[in-house]
Amino acid sequence: MTTLPPGITEAQTLTADVEVGCDVAIVGSGPGGAVVAATLARAGLSVVVLEEGGAFTKARFRGREDEAYPLLYQDGGQRVTKDLGITLLQGKAMGGGSVVNWTTCFRTPDHVIDHWRTRHAVGGFDGAALAPHFAAMEQRLSIAPVPLELLNRNNRALYDGCKKLGWAVEPTQRNVLGCAYSGHCGHGCPIDAKQSMLVTLLPDAMQAGAAVVTRCRVQRVVFEAGRVTAVIGLAIDASGTQSTGVTVTVKPRFVVIAGGAINSPALLLRSAAPDPHGVLGRRTFLHPVTGVVGVFDDRIEGWRGAPQSAASHQFAQRGDEVGFFLEVAPIHPMLMATAMPGIGTTHRDTMARVAHFAAFLALTIDGFHDDVPGGRVTLSKSGAPVLAYPIAERQWRAFRDGAKALAKVAFAAGAKEALTGHDPPTSMRSDADLAAVDAAHWEVARVALFSAHQMGGCGMSDDAKSGVVRSEDLRHHQIDNLHVVDGSVFPTSLGVNPQLSIYGLAHLMAERLVARWKTA
Repeated sequence: MTTLPPGITEAQTLTADVEVGCDVAIVGSGPGGAVVAATLARAGLSVVVLEEGGAFTKARFRGREDEAYPLLYQDGGQRVTKDLGITLLQGKAMGGGSVVNWTTCFRTPDHVIDHWRTRHAVGGFDGAALAPHFAAMEQRLSIAPVPLELLNRNNRALYDGCKKLGWAVEPTQRNVLGCAYSGHCGHGCPIDAKQSMLVTLLPDAMQAGAAVVTRCRVQRVVFEAGRVTAVIGLAIDASGTQSTGVTVTVKPRFVVIAGGAINSPALLLRSAAPDPHGVLGRRTFLHPVTGVVGVFDDRIEGWRGAPQSAASHQFAQRGDEVGFFLEVAPIHPMLMATAMPGIGTTHRDTMARVAHFAAFLALTIDGFHDDVPGGRVTLSKSGAPVLAYPIAERQWRAFRDGAKALAKVAFAAGAKEALTGHDPPTSMRSDADLAAVDAAHWEVARVALFSAHQMGGCGMSDDAKSGVVRSEDLRHHQIDNLHVVDGSVFPTSLGVNPQLSIYGLAHLMAERLVARWKTA
């Protein structure tokens, strides 16, 4: 058994199997894993982080979609639900999803945490306990509101439209420092302005002695007598697809799984982790998204500027109906080409107008109604994750209501036309045409649906019959030295972008783990 030097080891360069010992093995280097790694390493614990994605620097981030999706996204940006109905955008790189997200930061709403306490037996913390940890991460990551005058035309259309309608709307907070507003956040920041884990907490961790192994796909964890005894990973080649045949084995005292929703439950399923109540992989949430394109006479050029700098939560809480919140997507050619319906000349003619498009999103809030329990992660024959996500009628109603709200915003902001994501799209010219939304085909594969926010699958609950981990320290109910610290532990979706929620929760839990493990 050996030790790894602090810093980055790229597993594709290893020529022989490696066996490593350490205090803590962390699977995943995104918002959960990086925060935990930095906190534990600074406390003097020996830390090894295993990351499936590659180690990239700003020099590799050239704003090219054809490079970014294969390099930086799960399944090359083509991850989908089992029925192909929802496209799942999920990061895969050193730094995880923080490398490619659109920098939007919200604290977890208090009413969400209250719901977890009353409905999901989450008693390990409350909003007051999380507040100083949110503040600490906001300071470290330079999280601050976007100045109103810096909203790009794409986001300004959402902001102005909501204001004219009398709806709540605000500039978002972003984790950036020295941002040049290039608009390429989703492709990796070319100037290191985005304060992702790649340039903040992971360097903090490595400076404190942590080792990070990239291009290492963790296949399973090994259990003996209710404890993890080993973590087994395979080295992956530089393409990020094929195993090199080299095995990386880590034998730690403690393990933190932080692979994100979908990947974390999949790893536990591959490992045959104890699941006596059948909850592992269930209640996986997506904030499923429908969109409306506003077509304007003037040029919007939504590929420029901060990609997501305004949001409205006017409809986030709707009682018996599924809530939704309104945001904006950047308009890059490949992203828009895959999102817009049609083929041949129809698609070409649509894309010819792309400079005049504003892309409005309605993100639906799943997990708060008994008939909207989210999806379930299982495994394919190869061991890869498969997400089945049935859409309830209550959600279809939210999609329709969300599309109508977006069309109203578009017209209030001055759009001459609004197009839904159907194939063919439903076209509206004014509020008088909104009834056409109800008449459209709201069915799987008849309308484009997306998710960039994956949550759940290893839900926390102090009731072992309802959750995979307990809420006090996110320790697995049946495995003494295994913890899950990422977005998979959320027992519902959040109703806000999840980035800051993961940072704050990870910071709180990491400090609790330090207090226990330093004396263990």
